[in-house]
Amino acid sequence: MIKLRSTLLIFIIVISLTSATNSAYAHSLFNSAEEFYGGYRVQVATTPEFPQLNEPSQFLVRVTDADFEEVDGFTMGIRVFYNDQQVNAIPPTTINDAHWDIDYVWKYSGNHIVYIDLYDMDGTDGILTYSFNMGTQSPFGVIFIVAITVGALTFAVVMGYIYFPKYFKKSKS
Repeated sequence: MIKLRSTLLIFIIVISLTSATNSAYAHSLFNSAEEFYGGYRVQVATTPEFPQLNEPSQFLVRVTDADFEEVDGFTMGIRVFYNDQQVNAIPPTTINDAHWDIDYVWKYSGNHIVYIDLYDMDGTDGILTYSFNMGTQSPFGVIFIVAITVGALTFAVVMGYIYFPKYFKKSKS
């Protein structure tokens, strides 16, 4: 019975270490979204995931068509609203690639509405406007890290409490 338990513990540790060395992204960024409209899909995210006030961050924008093929060569602008008032705008800019990474500094804490405007897209008349909710300074990032750390430490203490006394007791005999 003890050998079975030890084998199971070693198996769990090996699987945990193996999965810890691989890069896997099980969730999308918290501050990211996508929207389909007018035959186009716009994806937007921020880096870092939770931008800090008055510190450099980036908008990451990607545009694809309905078949998920990247759109090359389009004009796009960004408007940022806070408490129903426009606080910033990035003028329409011609993008030669399907990706646009633009530097941005957040000035207000909390939820913002970000409008991305696509101009003169093929098969459409006028401006296509996509809206996204984005936030700054989420306290949950720290809470998640602390919760995971406490859980891992608790697991280590319980495993140590179960197995180390038996190991030392066995070696003294």
